[in-house]
Amino acid sequence: MSDVGYMEILRNNHSFRRLFLAGEMSLIGDWFTVIALFILAGEASDNSPLAIAGVLATRSFSLAAMTPFTGMLADRYSRKGLMVFSDLASCSVLIIVLQFNLLEYGLVSVYFLAVTMVATRAVFDPAEYAYLPNICTDEELLTANALNSGGWSLALGIGASIGGLTIAKYGITTALMIDAMTFLIAAIFIMTLPHGGPDTTKRKPATLGVVVKEITDGWKYILGKPEIRRLVGAKALWSSGGGAQIFLLILIGTEAGFGDIAAGIGILFMARGFGSGFGPLAGRKLMTKKKLQPYLIGLAVGTSGISYMVIAQMEWSKLLLIMGVQLEWSKLLLIMIFIGHAASGFNWVQSTTLTQERAGDEWMGRVAGADVLALTLMMGLSAITAGYILENELLQLREVIALSAIIQIILGIGWILVASPKEKLLFEKSSSFNQ
Repeated sequence: MSDVGYMEILRNNHSFRRLFLAGEMSLIGDWFTVIALFILAGEASDNSPLAIAGVLATRSFSLAAMTPFTGMLADRYSRKGLMVFSDLASCSVLIIVLQFNLLEYGLVSVYFLAVTMVATRAVFDPAEYAYLPNICTDEELLTANALNSGGWSLALGIGASIGGLTIAKYGITTALMIDAMTFLIAAIFIMTLPHGGPDTTKRKPATLGVVVKEITDGWKYILGKPEIRRLVGAKALWSSGGGAQIFLLILIGTEAGFGDIAAGIGILFMARGFGSGFGPLAGRKLMTKKKLQPYLIGLAVGTSGISYMVIAQMEWSKLLLIMGVQLEWSKLLLIMIFIGHAASGFNWVQSTTLTQERAGDEWMGRVAGADVLALTLMMGLSAITAGYILENELLQLREVIALSAIIQIILGIGWILVASPKEKLLFEKSSSFNQ
């Protein structure tokens, strides 16, 4: 991992700069739609926790189901072309939904929009993941991933906060139209990029048998390489509790005294977004320390858990007296959300960069698909389980938050005890080989 500067890569790598700006544009708009879906699900179900969690679960399970196939597409077809197609398809879906008033059918329409938007995203994400090493040198990859994570988080923070305020003031229709326009602009940006990969000269025609074989071969490749297999599951360590936490932020927002529900959700998601961007940007130096690298993933997952354990103990809407000075608990709540998701962003960048360095280009799309599959499958299971527990009053809100935190702390310790020794040995072998 290198020490290429953020401004250096943006200034010198024109292709990465255009891809970065396109991603920012579409992601900011995307959160207008996500916040709208949460609100629509609540309105259609009398604020049922299970129905609201269903939005996140539907998105996660749909993405998990599609990415093994779409990851294969990124190893077969133009990655640039797939990204353009994805953005244009997202724009078209939103325009059709608005034109034909398809949001009038309750939860069915909410989940339908969630699935269709995820279907286009499932094409984009593996293509971008695999495209990045085609336009960045090995020395630039860590910085590029850190910037992408920071950009995703900035987009989440801006999109969620402005989206929530826009919905509160102008309504959901306006928010979705803004999102549609951002996808169109992003597609135009991506059209200006170079072709990139993959090398398709040796590819056979895409018959059903060939497609199944390529997907199967991808899984054999991943499962046969422990150094990649570990990393493919690294994000899932966080999402095993993180899926519930993202859903629970919506419920916390209704109790924390931030005003209108749309604005409250937007503010908490803003803290999440800015935190997950700050973590990898501030921690990039740590990721280059060879002695620390084997332990960082476990430490990051555990830190997320500790932050949410603190959140579970807070009185969110009351005042806190420290040395005669009154502080609002709600401000401390935002700080802990920021810290918890700073750790998750750090985990994302660390595991992604190592995976891109270790996987061969011809397998990159399928590895990306497996990575997203593990992340989103665990996120969906985590969210829907938390929704079920609250719906049936098996535990209270704070107890579910604490449970999600305990899961992350245990898995973080598990990484350090089980995976870190193997990672340490791998880094030592790599260092001795390069000397």
